Amino acid sequence: MAKHRQKGRKTSGGEQRPSPATRASNPSNRLTIVVLVLAACGIVLTTYLSYTALFEAHPAFCAEGSGCDLVQGSRWATFLGMPMAAWGLFTYLVIATLAWQARTKPKNRTPLIFVAIGGFSISAYLTVISIVEIEATCMYCLASFGIITVIMILTLLQRPPDWSTSLKEASVVAVILIGGLHLHYSGVFDEAAGPEDPQLQALAIHLTETGAKFYGAYWCPRCQEQKDLFKASAKRLPYVECSSGGRGSPLTPPCVANDIRSYPTWIVDDKRFTGLQTPRTLAGAAGFTWKE
Repeated sequence: MAKHRQKGRKTSGGEQRPSPATRASNPSNRLTIVVLVLAACGIVLTTYLSYTALFEAHPAFCAEGSGCDLVQGSRWATFLGMPMAAWGLFTYLVIATLAWQARTKPKNRTPLIFVAIGGFSISAYLTVISIVEIEATCMYCLASFGIITVIMILTLLQRPPDWSTSLKEASVVAVILIGGLHLHYSGVFDEAAGPEDPQLQALAIHLTETGAKFYGAYWCPRCQEQKDLFKASAKRLPYVECSSGGRGSPLTPPCVANDIRSYPTWIVDDKRFTGLQTPRTLAGAAGFTWKE
């Protein structure tokens, strides 16, 4: 009787269900457990990076001006307004969920192939970008790249019945993902995500260095339009949030001190400008040479 239980139990449909001991000894399941452990490591890593990105803190061993800081502060570190680390966290969570389910449902190894290859492809793309474009590397990013690479290899080694077809289809999806991501960072879909215009970049830096201030509110459409005029250099503007608590909330102290009553309001060289301002107007007010 005990021997019969070790071999497995029959389901209501008469099918033989492997016992826990049998499942644990299955080579594919052993690989799945390793994938689970690696996914857990990835979750811890990307949770930490997401936290530091959201609270604008420097990760440990990532001093200001270091290669890690350059990578984490680059335009490739965010996607659709979210830190890239948060997207990585979501990927590892999906991998962990599919790997856990694959222990008893082998068919879940097929979607796992898609997620693993997709995650690997995006991580590889960002690693190449950091080396070629940013000319710096981040040990946290390289660690994540190593984790997702091993996860992909172990996932492919499990070889579900249709793994060959899944591999081809997942590779096509990965190429599409990388192509779309590259177009995004080239500014095709969103100019703010693309490369900076040298003149707008220089003007934004000049405004900041000369003490100009741009007062606004995150919910103000005109303030967003003002930032859009500077495209990818908007993050360099000397922006001051006046309504951190939402519409109708008390003004923040800097805005109270400067009697800000409408958004956007610029104070440039002790001169006040209200409403949407063109870069050329701001350049003239700040003494910046605007080239036609």
